[in-house]
Amino acid sequence: MKKTKKWMVMGITAALVVGLLAGCSSSEGTGSAGTDEKGAEQGPITLTWFDGNTKGEPFTDVVAQQITEKTGIEISIQQPTGNPTEKLSLMLASGDYPDVVVMSRGDASLDKYISSGAFIPLDELIEKYGADLKQMYGDTLTKTRYTDGKNYYLANWYGLDSDPVFGMLMRQSLLEELAPEKADGSEPLTTDEFEALLKQFKQKYSTIDGKESVPMTMNGENMGANLGTFKGMWGLKTYYDNNGRLQYDVKDPKYREMLLYMNRLYREGLIEKEFAISKTQTWIQKLTTGAVFSTPGAYWDPGNGNAALKKDGGEKNQLFAYKVVAPGVDPAQTTFGPRSSLGWDAIAITKNNKHPEETMKLFNYLASDEGQHLLLWGKEGEQYTMVDGKRQPDPAFLQSFKDNWDETVKTSGVRKWLWFIKNGLDPNGQPYDMAVKYQRSEVDELAIKSLGDSVWDTAEYDNLNPDGGTPEALTAQKVKDIMDQSITRAIIAPTEAEANAIFDKMLEDMKKAGDEKVEDIINQKYAQRMEVWGTK
Repeated sequence: MKKTKKWMVMGITAALVVGLLAGCSSSEGTGSAGTDEKGAEQGPITLTWFDGNTKGEPFTDVVAQQITEKTGIEISIQQPTGNPTEKLSLMLASGDYPDVVVMSRGDASLDKYISSGAFIPLDELIEKYGADLKQMYGDTLTKTRYTDGKNYYLANWYGLDSDPVFGMLMRQSLLEELAPEKADGSEPLTTDEFEALLKQFKQKYSTIDGKESVPMTMNGENMGANLGTFKGMWGLKTYYDNNGRLQYDVKDPKYREMLLYMNRLYREGLIEKEFAISKTQTWIQKLTTGAVFSTPGAYWDPGNGNAALKKDGGEKNQLFAYKVVAPGVDPAQTTFGPRSSLGWDAIAITKNNKHPEETMKLFNYLASDEGQHLLLWGKEGEQYTMVDGKRQPDPAFLQSFKDNWDETVKTSGVRKWLWFIKNGLDPNGQPYDMAVKYQRSEVDELAIKSLGDSVWDTAEYDNLNPDGGTPEALTAQKVKDIMDQSITRAIIAPTEAEANAIFDKMLEDMKKAGDEKVEDIINQKYAQRMEVWGTK
């Protein structure tokens, strides 16, 4: 969810230190150095920090310097070599932990880090030193509690993001020709209307600029986005709630309807035949040719493809996200925007940390309104100024994100260190995420207009799969493999009867593999979560 995972890439005086160590909220005053037991000033505390999202940049930019100045803490980033997940497993096995770990909330080892005691409980530290943090996180702290009722990590990118995710991406200039009443995104299309539109395009444009026209292509390397878009049309969610029991989504009768619809589009030549072997780079290249009318996916996925289309034919030449609705589905109940209010990452203090109190004060500062603006807006007077009580980014700085995102992040430090990030608006009604949301593109704006009401919170269904290393986890992987292989085969089946047969065989194979045992675990974890949340 979320712009791609790149989103995840980014003292004053000794007298003020006394206030910090006395437990003042960090936004009220912090210091540049620690003190020993006799009150003598020491150098800044250095915390080792593992974050699999970082790119190995040193903690020395302007934003980093401001953090150290405000908190008296320097951070030593431990850039993971190789696969971050493998590094996390090695650290867990050896017990050689850094002071702070930032890891995916979906990582299979998260529960192991907690249950083994590698992460310390944060509740008392939050109570003593986390006044700003408590105010910002609110009931998110309740929802991220472990089964023992304690908090072992703080969520990152928490709070429900109001932006949608998936949509049927269509070239607006072509849509204005074929269905002008739908081009502004005010009214959704039905699946029948969309199918007719693809046929109309194919009939009118056998070729475009000498290239064979493509009514719809798909990125075969990102089936999650393809299926996520079509699931959105049918209002499907993470699981099928069958009279209070959570089951695999494919068991929802609407899932079969969805898959047969995709199969029909494929058999009618409306979906490109080679989509299943298409890689992301190839997919982008096809979009840039101008011969493609539509593709499913997140509205930001075309990226450079849209940039090329805009350069060649203007703003309306781009792929914009539109809502398509299946029969019998309320347009407001579509699910194109799966977002978790509990975010992507977990930020935790390990038992090896010798400065848990100072670390929590750092957490409190970074999570505070002031800290969030430092991380995401930069330094006042350099990256932004205050005008009539509101922040106004320097126009050249804002444009630099559009011209060269990576270089701007690297050199400025803004949106580089993405910790304790809160989605939504600040108390002034401005977005915390300045670079992405202060000035929206035309593609963003239409996606929000067309699909904004389809955002839904996945939090209650997040990470319910069996724990890694258990027999049920192996079963879950087998079931997933069966689904992945069968779904693509059903889409490209030569007849509807064969598509149905493949689907039936998939359900049969899933049952033989033990899918119900996995569902038992899912339901047990779900019940525990609802109890911890106090909702049941």
